[in-house]
Amino acid sequence: METFFATLVSASLIVTWFGAGEATPDRIALLYPSCDYGPRYEASAASNATTLETAELKPFGRPETGWRIYAAQVGRTIGTACPPDTQRFAGQLAKWQSHNRMRPTGAMDGATLVAMKQAWQGARPFIAAFAEGSCPAPAADRDLSDAKPLEGWQGKQTELDQDALKALRRMIAAARTEDRRIARDKQMLTIVSAYRSPEYDAERCAGGKCNGIAKARCSAHRTGTAIDLYVGAAPGFSPVSSDDKNRLYQTKTPTYRWLVANAARFGFVNYVFEPWHWEWAGNPTKLAAKTGNGAGQGRAR
Repeated sequence: METFFATLVSASLIVTWFGAGEATPDRIALLYPSCDYGPRYEASAASNATTLETAELKPFGRPETGWRIYAAQVGRTIGTACPPDTQRFAGQLAKWQSHNRMRPTGAMDGATLVAMKQAWQGARPFIAAFAEGSCPAPAADRDLSDAKPLEGWQGKQTELDQDALKALRRMIAAARTEDRRIARDKQMLTIVSAYRSPEYDAERCAGGKCNGIAKARCSAHRTGTAIDLYVGAAPGFSPVSSDDKNRLYQTKTPTYRWLVANAARFGFVNYVFEPWHWEWAGNPTKLAAKTGNGAGQGRAR
């Protein structure tokens, strides 16, 4: 009987809403709150399930196969926790595409991922400053504070912008309180790297390579607000290895998933190509409003 009345109510809503206008992604999402709502996005969900593993893409300039590495960030951007191969995910993606003046297919493609990359990059104040034509000045010594040895990965000594360090400590405390899996591993969310002077980076990257990737024209670490955090590492890899196997492993960890969902509360934004790289952007309220909707890009990192 309950099923009958639920169907009757759903049908009544369809007649009332869709009889008065177009079957928009917003209306469909409200009618079907589960991850597998509505038949409209079956084909898009099937397409996403395939491209997730097989699409040839290069959102950050380097050829990649599939977009699973970015799935968690895509989900946060479009406002769903549903898996990327579900109809709900496709419906939310269509809504995001429509909002950003793209064809609302609900299927991930190269153009959509690049548009999201621009939004993610646009949330980084460092990129905004770099895009204006100049590399931000290095942090002044008076603005930096030493992190405690226990806050560094394997006891590493690091320093960070004073306000960024305070925000980081609040974020780590919240993560360990809210997720016991993070709390159990004392190395999780320790600092692998923080402030690095331009001179240090020049020496570290001599020969034009850093960590196996092209040397950045201007590193965000000079600002004192960029942090490489330990979010786990695939067996045999460094916690800051840009190998796709390591990056994929990291995006599946509880630590990274927690950060994706909560870091903006504390003013932090991810350089999405590197799951370990986070930057303090200041005001958490403004950041939460901007993340996922901004525009802008740069070749700095």
